[in-house]
Amino acid sequence: MTASPDPQRATLWAERLAACRARITTPPPLIVEGKLTRMVGLTLEAAGCQAPIGARCNVQGPEGHPVEAEVVGFSGEKIYLMPTGDIRGLTPNARVIPTRHVSVAEVGEALLGRVVDGAGRPLDGKGPIRTTDSVPLTGRAINPLARRPIREPLDVGVRAINALLTVGRGQRMGLFAGSGVGKSVLLGMMTRFTNADVIVVGLIGERGREVKEFIENILGEQGMRRASVVAVPADYPPLMRLHGAMLATSIAEYFRDQGKQVLLLMDSLTRFAQAQREIALAIGEPPATKGYPPSVFAKLPALVERAGNGDVGGGSITAFYTVLTEGDDHNDPIADAARAILDGHIVLSRRLGEAGHYPAIDIEASISRAMTEVTDKPQQQAVRRFRQLYSAYEANRDLINVGAYTKGSDAQIDEAIAIHPRLLQFLRQDMNEPLALAESLRAMSEVIGRE
Repeated sequence: MTASPDPQRATLWAERLAACRARITTPPPLIVEGKLTRMVGLTLEAAGCQAPIGARCNVQGPEGHPVEAEVVGFSGEKIYLMPTGDIRGLTPNARVIPTRHVSVAEVGEALLGRVVDGAGRPLDGKGPIRTTDSVPLTGRAINPLARRPIREPLDVGVRAINALLTVGRGQRMGLFAGSGVGKSVLLGMMTRFTNADVIVVGLIGERGREVKEFIENILGEQGMRRASVVAVPADYPPLMRLHGAMLATSIAEYFRDQGKQVLLLMDSLTRFAQAQREIALAIGEPPATKGYPPSVFAKLPALVERAGNGDVGGGSITAFYTVLTEGDDHNDPIADAARAILDGHIVLSRRLGEAGHYPAIDIEASISRAMTEVTDKPQQQAVRRFRQLYSAYEANRDLINVGAYTKGSDAQIDEAIAIHPRLLQFLRQDMNEPLALAESLRAMSEVIGRE
């Protein structure tokens, strides 16, 4: 007597056979390989194969080691590739094999406390990162009408910013400064002292030594516990620098979707724009403004708009982008474009930095566009009075210094002269001294309230 077959087992076998039948009826398409025909600078030209924009290809390097490259453009039957690694040793007619993979960001809770490069590979020597999810590197578009409005202030631990340039949760601020003015120190202060849940730091196109110093000295162990760092130094290819900024934003988006309050610090937006300029000029895009092609000014808002508040009920990304203004030229095309798309800007003055005034924030040139939405009337009046007294002194600084001003000529200037030392003391802060939002407001009221 034969035993009856198990119905569950029969069903399982039927499903497996159906899957095999589907694979047989639709065989995978053949991969058409091409060959490397030209290389100029970092741009590779390939012929004989087709791949969409953003797809990855493997260029067969010396001794069989593939060089990964990404499709960034095409012309006729030729495709333009930009490598993500070292291209030394490539030979003419090298095999170009499309992989059908597009760049994605591997994200997860394991990224906290870790340092990765633009491809998500760990740089800290702590072993592999076990990520749980993957998201598109380009992010997802959010309906602007579905975003939660900016209503709550964010404590960044810096007195001058908390009181005079109050930042709201979900706001995107620019940090405009030249080299060596102290922007990295200011970013480190905000990283350690902020009350955000997660901090994501993107170090794009900076010196390798500066990256190490920022992580070890400025960030420290305390800051790294809740931080994820994406470091792409200046010696990396331009495509990796581009991907580094996009990866940092994707990580911030992941934590925002978890309902967390994220602080995104990116140093710098200018290096991101310069990386896109290198790629665009290499594939033949004509320059439009001071050597910058039009695609640069399309990439900037596409990156910045990914930050901010999420859908109603979700988390937020409060972003600080540093913008390099070489020679303190604030009319630089990147600085001009960034100023227009950001929700405010903080200007660091070289004059103040050279005078030993840290943080070297130029209060007169700085503004927070969302401040009226996150502050009350008494604070706004106090800030207005603070700015008036500070500007009155600065406008007459030369007359006061040479003794040409006569006391009693102007009541406001007399008051500004009397209170100016206290204003300067308020604006200064030690890099290891956290000052909360409530404490900053109380200190400003004390300074302004004195007669």
